[in-house]
Amino acid sequence: MPISISPMMMRQIIMDHYEHPHNKRTPNDDRYLKINMNSASCIDNIDVFLLVENGIVKDCCFDGVGCTISTASTSIMTDLVVGKTLEEAKNIIENYKKMIAEDEFDENLLDEAIVFINTSKQASRIKCATIGWNGLEELINESEGEKHEQK
Repeated sequence: MPISISPMMMRQIIMDHYEHPHNKRTPNDDRYLKINMNSASCIDNIDVFLLVENGIVKDCCFDGVGCTISTASTSIMTDLVVGKTLEEAKNIIENYKKMIAEDEFDENLLDEAIVFINTSKQASRIKCATIGWNGLEELINESEGEKHEQK
Protein backbone atom coordinates (compact mmCIF):
# COMPACT_ATOMS: atom_id res chain seq x y z
CA MET A 1 0.00 0.00 0.00
CA PRO A 2 1.69 3.23 -1.09
CA ILE A 3 2.22 6.09 1.34
CA SER A 4 0.35 8.32 -1.13
CA ILE A 5 -2.95 6.88 0.12
CA SER A 6 -5.53 9.64 0.58
CA PRO A 7 -6.56 10.85 4.05
CA MET A 8 -10.16 9.85 3.26
CA MET A 9 -9.08 6.29 2.41
CA MET A 10 -6.97 6.16 5.58
CA ARG A 11 -9.97 7.17 7.70
CA GLN A 12 -12.13 4.57 5.93
CA ILE A 13 -9.65 1.75 6.65
CA ILE A 14 -9.42 2.81 10.30
CA MET A 15 -13.22 2.99 10.65
CA ASP A 16 -13.69 -0.38 8.94
CA HIS A 17 -11.28 -2.04 11.39
CA TYR A 18 -12.91 -0.27 14.34
CA GLU A 19 -16.48 -1.17 13.37
CA HIS A 20 -15.60 -4.71 12.23
CA PRO A 21 -12.33 -5.64 13.97
CA HIS A 22 -10.53 -8.72 12.74
CA ASN A 23 -9.55 -11.41 15.23
CA LYS A 24 -11.44 -9.81 18.13
CA ARG A 25 -12.22 -12.69 20.43
CA THR A 26 -11.04 -14.49 23.54
CA PRO A 27 -9.68 -17.94 22.72
CA ASN A 28 -10.73 -20.86 24.87
CA ASP A 29 -7.36 -22.60 24.77
CA ASP A 30 -4.71 -22.62 27.49
CA ARG A 31 -1.87 -22.80 24.94
CA TYR A 32 -2.27 -19.07 24.24
CA LEU A 33 -0.07 -16.52 25.93
CA LYS A 34 -2.05 -13.53 27.21
CA ILE A 35 -1.25 -10.01 28.31
CA ASN A 36 -3.52 -7.22 29.49
CA MET A 37 -2.75 -3.76 28.16
CA ASN A 38 -4.49 -0.67 29.44
CA SER A 39 -4.13 3.07 29.35
CA ALA A 40 -4.71 5.58 32.11
CA SER A 41 -5.30 8.31 29.52
CA CYS A 42 -7.86 6.51 27.33
CA ILE A 43 -10.56 3.82 27.58
CA ASP A 44 -8.16 1.22 26.19
CA ASN A 45 -8.19 -2.00 28.19
CA ILE A 46 -7.45 -4.95 25.95
CA ASP A 47 -6.13 -8.45 26.27
CA VAL A 48 -3.77 -9.61 23.53
CA PHE A 49 -3.45 -13.35 22.89
CA LEU A 50 -0.69 -15.18 21.02
CA LEU A 51 -0.38 -18.79 19.95
CA VAL A 52 3.06 -19.83 18.72
CA GLU A 53 3.88 -23.27 17.32
CA ASN A 54 7.35 -24.17 16.07
CA GLY A 55 8.40 -20.53 15.88
CA ILE A 56 5.36 -19.53 13.79
CA VAL A 57 2.54 -17.22 14.90
CA LYS A 58 -0.40 -19.62 14.52
CA ASP A 59 -2.91 -17.13 15.92
CA CYS A 60 -3.04 -13.65 17.33
CA CYS A 61 -6.24 -12.12 18.63
CA PHE A 62 -7.46 -9.55 21.12
CA ASP A 63 -10.50 -8.66 23.17
CA GLY A 64 -11.67 -5.89 25.44
CA VAL A 65 -12.54 -2.23 25.09
CA GLY A 66 -10.55 0.19 22.99
CA CYS A 67 -10.87 3.53 21.28
CA THR A 68 -11.06 3.75 17.50
CA ILE A 69 -7.28 4.02 17.04
CA SER A 70 -6.28 1.19 19.39
CA THR A 71 -8.96 -1.17 18.10
CA ALA A 72 -8.15 -0.51 14.44
CA SER A 73 -4.38 -0.72 14.87
CA THR A 74 -4.60 -3.94 16.89
CA SER A 75 -7.00 -5.46 14.34
CA ILE A 76 -4.58 -4.66 11.51
CA MET A 77 -1.67 -5.96 13.59
CA THR A 78 -3.31 -9.36 14.08
CA ASP A 79 -3.83 -9.68 10.32
CA LEU A 80 -0.19 -8.84 9.65
CA VAL A 81 1.47 -11.34 12.00
CA VAL A 82 -0.59 -14.54 11.70
CA GLY A 83 1.40 -17.07 9.70
CA LYS A 84 4.68 -15.23 10.18
CA THR A 85 7.77 -16.47 11.99
CA LEU A 86 8.56 -14.78 15.28
CA GLU A 87 11.47 -12.99 13.57
CA GLU A 88 9.16 -11.72 10.80
CA ALA A 89 6.59 -10.58 13.38
CA LYS A 90 9.28 -8.74 15.36
CA ASN A 91 10.46 -7.05 12.16
CA ILE A 92 6.91 -5.90 11.39
CA ILE A 93 6.54 -4.51 14.92
CA GLU A 94 9.93 -2.77 14.69
CA ASN A 95 9.03 -1.14 11.38
CA TYR A 96 5.62 -0.06 12.66
CA LYS A 97 7.23 1.60 15.68
CA LYS A 98 9.80 3.27 13.42
CA MET A 99 6.96 4.66 11.30
CA ILE A 100 5.19 5.99 14.41
CA ALA A 101 8.46 7.60 15.56
CA GLU A 102 8.98 9.14 12.09
CA ASP A 103 12.13 7.07 11.49
CA GLU A 104 12.95 5.27 8.25
CA PHE A 105 10.89 2.10 7.84
CA ASP A 106 9.98 -0.51 5.25
CA GLU A 107 6.45 0.39 4.15
CA ASN A 108 6.14 -2.91 2.28
CA LEU A 109 5.96 -4.78 5.60
CA LEU A 110 3.09 -2.73 7.00
CA ASP A 111 0.27 -3.07 4.46
CA GLU A 112 -2.83 -1.40 5.99
CA ALA A 113 -0.90 -0.35 9.12
CA ILE A 114 0.48 2.47 6.96
CA VAL A 115 -2.76 4.36 7.75
CA PHE A 116 -1.20 5.29 11.11
CA ILE A 117 1.73 7.10 9.49
CA ASN A 118 0.56 10.51 10.77
CA THR A 119 0.00 9.37 14.36
CA SER A 120 3.13 11.15 15.58
CA LYS A 121 1.46 14.48 14.75
CA GLN A 122 -1.11 13.70 17.47
CA ALA A 123 1.05 12.81 20.45
CA SER A 124 -1.95 11.81 22.56
CA ARG A 125 -2.76 9.06 20.04
CA ILE A 126 0.67 7.39 19.99
CA LYS A 127 -0.14 5.18 22.99
CA CYS A 128 -3.49 4.23 21.41
CA ALA A 129 -1.81 3.29 18.13
CA THR A 130 0.87 1.19 19.82
CA ILE A 131 -0.87 -0.44 22.81
CA GLY A 132 -1.66 -3.72 21.03
CA TRP A 133 1.71 -3.76 19.29
CA ASN A 134 3.53 -3.32 22.62
CA GLY A 135 1.50 -6.18 24.07
CA LEU A 136 2.33 -8.46 21.15
CA GLU A 137 6.01 -7.59 21.43
CA GLU A 138 5.97 -8.55 25.12
CA LEU A 139 4.22 -11.83 24.32
CA ILE A 140 6.77 -12.67 21.62
CA ASN A 141 9.60 -11.96 24.06
CA GLU A 142 7.84 -14.16 26.64
CA SER A 143 7.42 -17.00 24.12
CA GLU A 144 11.08 -16.79 23.19
CA GLY A 145 12.04 -16.83 26.88
CA GLU A 146 10.08 -20.05 27.38
CA LYS A 147 11.85 -21.54 24.34
CA HIS A 148 15.26 -20.69 25.83
CA GLU A 149 14.31 -22.12 29.23
CA GLN A 150 13.39 -25.47 27.66
CA LYS A 151 16.83 -25.92 26.06
